[in-house]
Amino acid sequence: MIPREILAALRTIEIHTARLANEQLSGTYRSSFKGQGIVFREVRPYQPGDDVRTIDWNVSARLQETFVKVFVEEREMTVMLAVDLSASERFGTQRAPKARVASEVAALLAFSAIRNNDRVGLILSTSQVERIVPPKKGEKHVMRVVREILGFEAPTPASSAVETTARVQKLGPATDLRAALEALVHVARRRSVAFVVSDFFATGHERALALAAAKHDVIPVVLTDKRDMELPDVGIATFEDLESGEMIVVDTSDAKVRAHYKRSMVELQKARRAMFLKLGLDSVEIDTGGSFVKPLRDLFARRSRRARR
Repeated sequence: MIPREILAALRTIEIHTARLANEQLSGTYRSSFKGQGIVFREVRPYQPGDDVRTIDWNVSARLQETFVKVFVEEREMTVMLAVDLSASERFGTQRAPKARVASEVAALLAFSAIRNNDRVGLILSTSQVERIVPPKKGEKHVMRVVREILGFEAPTPASSAVETTARVQKLGPATDLRAALEALVHVARRRSVAFVVSDFFATGHERALALAAAKHDVIPVVLTDKRDMELPDVGIATFEDLESGEMIVVDTSDAKVRAHYKRSMVELQKARRAMFLKLGLDSVEIDTGGSFVKPLRDLFARRSRRARR
């Protein structure tokens, strides 16, 4: 049985994102991604200006008239959604937590894909690969993909003896993007468009990302929150790591402390962007407090312009 609140959220996302896929992204999505190649469609009489390399000599000789082969792009693609649902995705101080934004982004991308007759698959991961939904077509399949994200509940990790002694208990699963990326390489055998949705705070996945990008068209979707970059001035505050359970007391009224935190996060952001640039990846950043449609529309528009050039 699906909990009532999950069904309500699922219905809301379905109505909202299906409309957005039709109205906002229908044109830019299709022009942003190339198909798997070209396939032969037919032969037709030669016309001035046709490339002579496309002449079908066998047909031309048989019919005593020059004919050329006509090829069309094989448009059907596979879109893979690799979604990080580790404990850090429960964080969000604006409109919604990152996990909810991830479900909205996944729904919008999935509806855009099926509107263009593409297949959609899903890889859910935390500290390990939790679930794999094979690529399929159809709105029912899209709703299953979104339902898997919305309804996912990872078991709380058991505390070790060391953790118990230190009075630190893990609150949720950690992040291992490497496992998700390795699964992407093995699950999607044909070249696919792969959206990797995460806050990308984890490290150690650089090689796996490079290998995945060599096989697929990988697009990192970075989920951000205002408080990821800036500490609020609220005096003495206790901060708790959602994944490790570790706690730290910080004097947020100290301007030097806030400046140091912001500087560290800016450096992390620059390193992440540099890694994407080095691998030649298109990436998009989506904030929990803003629109998730505009960044994706801008991404598709950039890719479309580049494809035309």
